[in-house]
Amino acid sequence: MKKILVPIDFSDEAINACKAAASIAKKTGSEIILLHMLDIPTDAIDPLESDISRGGGQTILFMKGIKRRFEKLKQEPFFEGIKLTENVKFHKAFEGVIEESKSNNVDLIVMGSQGATGLKEMLVGSNTEKVVRQSHIPVLVIKQEVENFEINDMIFASDFSENSKKNFQNVIDFANIFNAKLHLLFVNTTRNFEPTEVTNAKLKDFVSGFDLKNYTLNTYNDVTIEEGILNYGKKINADIIAINTHGRSGLSQLFNESISKELANHALRPVITFKI
Repeated sequence: MKKILVPIDFSDEAINACKAAASIAKKTGSEIILLHMLDIPTDAIDPLESDISRGGGQTILFMKGIKRRFEKLKQEPFFEGIKLTENVKFHKAFEGVIEESKSNNVDLIVMGSQGATGLKEMLVGSNTEKVVRQSHIPVLVIKQEVENFEINDMIFASDFSENSKKNFQNVIDFANIFNAKLHLLFVNTTRNFEPTEVTNAKLKDFVSGFDLKNYTLNTYNDVTIEEGILNYGKKINADIIAINTHGRSGLSQLFNESISKELANHALRPVITFKI
């Protein structure tokens, strides 16, 4: 891992993402790219001018303000010893993030989640969901403040189909950054129930082609897939949840069941998504 992208709007949630990204960067020697989407009136920018400084005094004022905030942020102790680059784009948030990740060959996107409570709400129906759906690289979503982002126990929840094997090595590589134990999790629901023998065989076959040393294979029964993931995470006190996303359908294949009101109030662990 060489480059980590953090979309930054200077909110508390974005700062939480910065702290997590900094912890990862220190372990991997990665550079962090801080990306801000500048939201200014369209008439403040002359589309014929490539130099934004010619777009008007208002543009210059905005840019100076952002530069001051960047300089203050870069002085935070958690960024000490890390190579930092900042960039400003005039884009819709998710479009700018995707463009930046591709143009800079970014390896990981770390995003803060604002106000979400359930796992589905955390990842669906927001700029975060749009980035998750369109990103070709892993996206780490952080909700709560993490002073020292460490992973000892990592859940990988999946249907463990052949298609899911495509990016599983990336999951392993991320877990190995922290020497974390990887808990492979299949959630059995009444709607899509599979006998224990079938799920056990599926899990064993899934890992057979990979070099895994510190891992467990688990089947967990619950009312919905989401509840199963979160309840199992609570049971083992997992530090992070990893899931697959499915191209244009985003997370809909994983979250096709309703979410209970009780679950929506649970505090969430970080979630990292890997696109198949």
